[in-house]
Amino acid sequence: MSNTKKIALMSTLVLLLAVTAIFNFVLAGTNGSTVNGGATVEVNYFTTYRDTRSSTRSEEFVQLDSVISAYAQDSAEYAEAVAKKQALVDVMEDELVLESIIKALGFSDAAVSIGDHDNINIFINSSELTAETVTKIFYALEVEKNIRNGNIIIMPVYAES
Repeated sequence: MSNTKKIALMSTLVLLLAVTAIFNFVLAGTNGSTVNGGATVEVNYFTTYRDTRSSTRSEEFVQLDSVISAYAQDSAEYAEAVAKKQALVDVMEDELVLESIIKALGFSDAAVSIGDHDNINIFINSSELTAETVTKIFYALEVEKNIRNGNIIIMPVYAES
């Protein structure tokens, strides 16, 4: 890759990082969001978590897209970036499915984060965890995604809906 392309790519990434930092600073000071009617709705933990996850994933996609566009299709870098992008899409889909299943179990809200090496963090809107709750969630993981092993952490986060 030529020096001009490298400089352009790095400049774009630095600019994206700066814009993200500015948005983070501006949005961190707000406690609610305005809806069409002008009414303010309190933002809870789960909404904030999903927004942060979404913006982080968007940045990852931008970086992968820049690598994909910078290299030839037959290069190893191109193939690796495409594979990472597909893996990220698969993780996003799994998280969405698991969140929906957990909500179907009777919880008002849930957030799931799937990391590398079978690390799964599950945040449920509940004031406490019971053995029955944990069993239901583990059973859902096993049935839906055939997940039996791994580092699975289930944490209650009480957020008023």
